[in-house]
Amino acid sequence: MNFIEELEWRGMIHSMMPGTEEQLSKEMTAAYVGIDPTADSLHIGHLVSIMMLKHFQRAGHKPIALVGGATGMIGDPSGKSAERNLLDEAALRHNQDCIKAQLEKFLDFNSNEPNAAELVNNYDWMKNYSFLNFIRDIGKHITVNYMMAKDSVKKRLSNDSNVGMSFTEFSYQLLQGYDFLHLYQEKNCKLQMGGSDQWGNITTGTELIRRKTGGEAFALVCPLITKADGGKFGKTESGNVWLAPQYTSPYKFYQFWLNVSDEDAEKYIKIFTFIPKNEIEHLITNHTQAPHLRILQKRIAQEITTMVHSVDDYQAAVEASNILFGNSTSESLRKLDEDTFLAVFDGVPRFTINKSVLDQGVKGIDLLTELAAVFTSKGEMRKLVQSGGVSINKEKIVQADDIIDSTKLLNNKYILVQRGKKNYYLLIAE
Repeated sequence: MNFIEELEWRGMIHSMMPGTEEQLSKEMTAAYVGIDPTADSLHIGHLVSIMMLKHFQRAGHKPIALVGGATGMIGDPSGKSAERNLLDEAALRHNQDCIKAQLEKFLDFNSNEPNAAELVNNYDWMKNYSFLNFIRDIGKHITVNYMMAKDSVKKRLSNDSNVGMSFTEFSYQLLQGYDFLHLYQEKNCKLQMGGSDQWGNITTGTELIRRKTGGEAFALVCPLITKADGGKFGKTESGNVWLAPQYTSPYKFYQFWLNVSDEDAEKYIKIFTFIPKNEIEHLITNHTQAPHLRILQKRIAQEITTMVHSVDDYQAAVEASNILFGNSTSESLRKLDEDTFLAVFDGVPRFTINKSVLDQGVKGIDLLTELAAVFTSKGEMRKLVQSGGVSINKEKIVQADDIIDSTKLLNNKYILVQRGKKNYYLLIAE
């Protein structure tokens, strides 16, 4: 597999330095991507860089994931309008361990092959590096004029908010440049990859390597992923879409990909899956002929949910989706864990009822008119029950006077009421 050709047809190359492709064709090459460890989970904004490393390893090269423990204590000014909060070492170490566990789903760290992936933390080589030594050994090689010319610096300095830019942030590109120099010298790493907003920082590294060692290093960046409607990729109303299930459930993760637009789906299926080119072209053709079937979205959601979570999580997410949008049973409803259940029925009207009422048992018609105003009148409910239009936990009510008791509770707390085909209500017993 030719790494550059693979990335090009997938739309994953924004810029690269001359000579990069020749270097990769000449020998097995080590390349690294920097990952910000300010949280204990990656989010889908990190996925593009991770996919690049995965393609790199599949092409026979050596991927290095650099967790920025030192630079994470400072904060990269690229694309930011204000300085970030700084973390202590214990928090950074915890985040690093969590991030490595997620990366292991994509990269092979345990192989005996020479291109086994490695995880490094720049805190390990920066923590004992004195400020005096750093400015003597590194700072003298890069001029202020060179640093000021970078877009990330110019944008912050021209910001109308007068926030300015601290010396700490200004020094970030020097620190990132030193990371590249260190990996070049210690790991024979000749390529750094990242998003296009990192181009300035990465090329500072290649320049530092050239000036300090006379050696040659390379840069390759991918486009920043955007949505067709101009919204920020990976952001929802509730925030980032995380890879960790405790922050974004597999169901919500699956739903994110299922709901992308047709235009975005054509782009995302190339970037976020390893499906071969001819198969993707076939999928796009089929999707264009029947867009209502959402062929692309379903396939992306399947591939990426399975890759980030598991086959079981993907199947559970599909089943959960069918509960809301398809014909499902009471049994499939009872199989849902509480988080997924609440995610599926997020936004439906809710009523709180006293659990002791259910312990004694209550007529369905009293429950759904007096205790929870699902129906405005008993006559309205009786009429809909007679036509088979009322269900509790996906089971039709045969008689409006049927007794509902605590055996109906899902997760020992919830009752799902369905009025007609599309109207759901959630009763919460407390």
